[in-house]
Amino acid sequence: MEQNSRRNFLKKSALTAGLTTIGSIGLAESIKSDLPSDGALNPAGKLPREVWIASFSQERLSAETPDDMVKRVMESLKGIEPFSPDVVCLPECFYIANTKMDGKFTVEQRISKSEEVLKQFSVFSKKHNCYTICSVDTPAGHGMFYISSVVIDRQGKRVGAYHKIHPTEGEIKSGVMPGPLFQPVIQTDFGKIGVQICFDSLWDDGWEMYRKQGAEIIFFPSAFAAGQMINARAWKHKCVVVSSARKGTSKICDITGEELAKTGFWNPQLCWAPVNLEKVFLHLWPFVQHFPAIQKKYGRKVDIKVFHEEEWAVIESLSPDVFVKDILKEFNLKTNEEVIAEG
Repeated sequence: MEQNSRRNFLKKSALTAGLTTIGSIGLAESIKSDLPSDGALNPAGKLPREVWIASFSQERLSAETPDDMVKRVMESLKGIEPFSPDVVCLPECFYIANTKMDGKFTVEQRISKSEEVLKQFSVFSKKHNCYTICSVDTPAGHGMFYISSVVIDRQGKRVGAYHKIHPTEGEIKSGVMPGPLFQPVIQTDFGKIGVQICFDSLWDDGWEMYRKQGAEIIFFPSAFAAGQMINARAWKHKCVVVSSARKGTSKICDITGEELAKTGFWNPQLCWAPVNLEKVFLHLWPFVQHFPAIQKKYGRKVDIKVFHEEEWAVIESLSPDVFVKDILKEFNLKTNEEVIAEG
């Protein structure tokens, strides 16, 4: 019975296959209505859960001292001012990296300098009305320290921090304490976020810890770029991942692993992009059977993006009065994570 149902559906789908358009990558297909796009649905131009994210790379950036590095970073960040980002992510302990003082500070000096940097970026966040993900060293007691990322809010206040769970062997020998295995998700005015740092990219535990708490964006300050590992973390954990590296590429990946923005040869330090969090990641079958009905009801208020080979789909609201949780309930759809949990 199930096979017949699937076969009949596929036959019907084949009749309309020529009406669809190919999306931005070869495996994806964007299914939308043919109504004109005149901006009438959202004249302000920004959706309720749209978040503008900016990230930074230290590629080609060096300095004599940490103070000089902070000045150079601040100067580079002027490039994102016209876009008024909601959040800015900086690389792992960027103020020491690529300076002549790297590796020469005592634990006390590292912590003292970190406090100065946090105060400077507190002023930055308040001035630009944005959150900042600022990676620094913080005290761990007993002469040791954490490699941390402090989250500073739009008022310049520290609202949370993550301490690196998986430092390298060399970092441990230099006095770094591994962070707690459980750390709470960080609440912002645009949603719940988490942070992973550099070597954490090789383990699942920290990423899963935050996703299980409902994190929708995970920031990744790092000493290295991590390449396709960033894309993989995004689709594996069904959340936006934002990397910020000392060298190489920094990038912003959507929940499907697609790159929304990245640094490169012609823009080595900055990248930025808007991300709409009002979307859901689905396993394709059997829920694809409901897509025509969803399209008929919501038209261009909803975008359904199908990944044929992976058999994924993403349903995204393009209207301030449509919420994906209501669509899930109305059509009895389950998220990809729910399907896996029940398997």
